[in-house]
Amino acid sequence: MHPELAPEPTPQDDVALATRGDRRAFERLYRAHVDRVFSLCVRMVGDRGRAEELTQDAFVRAWEKLGQFRGDSAFGTWLHRLAVNVVLNDRQTERRRRDKQDDGVEDMDALAFGDSRPEPVPGLSLDLEQAIAGLPPGARKVFVLHDVQGYTHEEIGEMLGVTAGGCKAQLHRARMLLREALTR
Repeated sequence: MHPELAPEPTPQDDVALATRGDRRAFERLYRAHVDRVFSLCVRMVGDRGRAEELTQDAFVRAWEKLGQFRGDSAFGTWLHRLAVNVVLNDRQTERRRRDKQDDGVEDMDALAFGDSRPEPVPGLSLDLEQAIAGLPPGARKVFVLHDVQGYTHEEIGEMLGVTAGGCKAQLHRARMLLREALTR
């Protein structure tokens, strides 16, 4: 059989090949999933530049952990969960770093939110992506994980180290803020 007539590898083939160190197979997996991972990251952090970095971090982590993929779920599902963990770990690391540099300001997230909120332009309404990016970090994470990604309040609580009730309160807050932002 001629090489140009060989069938394209399936995603399962690419996972198996990449697990054995085939970089071209991993590149195919990267191309197949990068947009979804980036979309998740940008929604969770609200900053496209930081989302690009976290997307790359997620794929580096996937390459390192590929041997741990057991195939109990689809590769995309495993990668998605890994990306969520990369974003959450980054937030915890950033919070610890900020706490070490704390100069007496108690709520840095509130200050950051105030500085990064887009200025409303009279006559124009914010689109959904901008509105999500403008949410406070905690509300944004819960909104994306619940309403966009479909996790339960219990799963989110476990991921974020809060109660399911706290997740519900943050989700309600996020929805109210989004409603307000989208109806201006």
